[in-house]
Amino acid sequence: MNYPTTIKNLIECYKKLPGIGEKTAERLALATLNIDKEIISLFSQSLVDSQIKIRRCEICNNLTETNVCDICRDKNRIQDVVCVVEDPKNVIALEKIGTFKGKYQVLSGLISPLDGVGPENIKLDLLIHRVKEENIKEIILALKPSIEGETTILYISKILSGSNIKITKLAHGIPMGADMEYVDLMTLETALDNRTEVS
Repeated sequence: MNYPTTIKNLIECYKKLPGIGEKTAERLALATLNIDKEIISLFSQSLVDSQIKIRRCEICNNLTETNVCDICRDKNRIQDVVCVVEDPKNVIALEKIGTFKGKYQVLSGLISPLDGVGPENIKLDLLIHRVKEENIKEIILALKPSIEGETTILYISKILSGSNIKITKLAHGIPMGADMEYVDLMTLETALDNRTEVS
C-alpha cells in the first residue's frame, strides 16, 4: 500500500529508533493514528522537551533538567563513595535495586582503541576533577565485563593509583559481554554487594 506522505514520514521517524524495523515502524505509525489528541500533544511536546531541556549534570554527567542532577544535590546520600558507570541507563538499573546510597559518575562510553575511543573521549576529566576536589574514599567501577570495560577499569585504576582511594569493581556473576541494563536486579545487587578491590 502506498501510504500518504505524513504516514510515510512517521514510519521513517520510528525506524530511526534502535531496534525498530520496517514492519514495527509501520505498526507504530498506524497505531499512532488511533491515539487521543491529548496524548499525541504530550508525546510531541515531550520529544521537543527532550532536546531542549535535557542536559548533562555538570558534576556527574548524568541526565538532568538542571545544571546539577537530583542525586548530586541529595545531601542524604553517602558523599564519599562514587559508582562509575558507562551511561545513564546504568544509573537507572542501580537505582532500581535501591541498596546503593552513594553518588555516581557517568562516563560517555568505554575506552575502545579499535573504535577510536580513547580516555579523552569518555569524560574521565570529570571523575579526576571530583577526586581532586572532593573527599572520595571509594570508587566502585560498575562497568560491563567486556574487553572495553576491563580496559577502562585498568586505565582508571592506573590514573588513580596514587590517590589513596579504595578502588573496587563489581563481583563476577555478571556475564562477560552483558549490557548492564539487561542484567536482572538480583544479579546486579549481588555483584554490587560482593565487589572486589582492583589490584
